[in-house]
Amino acid sequence: MAGATREWSRFDARERLFRIGGALVAVAVVVGSWEWLDMSLQYVTTAPAQVGDLFGRMVPPDWGYLPNAVGPLAETIQIAVVGTIAAVMMAAPVAYISAENTTPNRATYALGKLIVTVSRSVHTIVWALLFVVMLGPGALAGTVATAVRSIGFLAKLLGEEIEEIDFGQVEGVRATGASPAQLLIYGIVPQIKPALVGLSVYRWDINVRAATILGFVGAGGIGVQLFEAIDSFAWRTVSALLIAILGVVLVSEGVSAYARRKVR
Repeated sequence: MAGATREWSRFDARERLFRIGGALVAVAVVVGSWEWLDMSLQYVTTAPAQVGDLFGRMVPPDWGYLPNAVGPLAETIQIAVVGTIAAVMMAAPVAYISAENTTPNRATYALGKLIVTVSRSVHTIVWALLFVVMLGPGALAGTVATAVRSIGFLAKLLGEEIEEIDFGQVEGVRATGASPAQLLIYGIVPQIKPALVGLSVYRWDINVRAATILGFVGAGGIGVQLFEAIDSFAWRTVSALLIAILGVVLVSEGVSAYARRKVR
């Protein structure tokens, strides 16, 4: 009709219908999941009183216990450090074969993706349970579990970084008659070095936090003392250990942030 104004709309009728349908499906999934899980809210009203009672038992913290926690805290940090270093060493070749532009063939590409998927799909605690059975309780099981869990994380992100490199530089190094090892060292590694350092530090930061609870399954670290304190209802000791763990995590977060800024 002449002279009629046209109204602008971000989405047409079909897109709006699709979005409304998607929202209704999401609501139905949430409601259905709630009913399936049979979650009860009968204790919600008493939760504030229970939390208050628990905090009352945790105050004041048992500061005198902290000297006993120095060794386990140091062990926790060492588990994270050694586990991260081992993970970086193992993740590098996995990243190489899981990147489409560097993998030798489709079989190695599939193998790399399989290793990444298996490592990332199993939680650190589950890996720790398995290695405690195989290697016995202690820091070794925790270190191996931390390393194995970290391989998938590092290999996936490093593989994506390798796929984004400028392959012209690699071809230039190859044109000089470089061997495959020299091609890797001089053509690929310099381009992914900032990402490698940044991801390694970031993963170490994650592993410090993860290592604090490995002791719950006997894999060493401060988690052993924390589990024993909770099991014996020594809540003042629990609060002191939680504050110590918080301090370690904050320090690791600061170190991680500083290191990542330096490699940008």
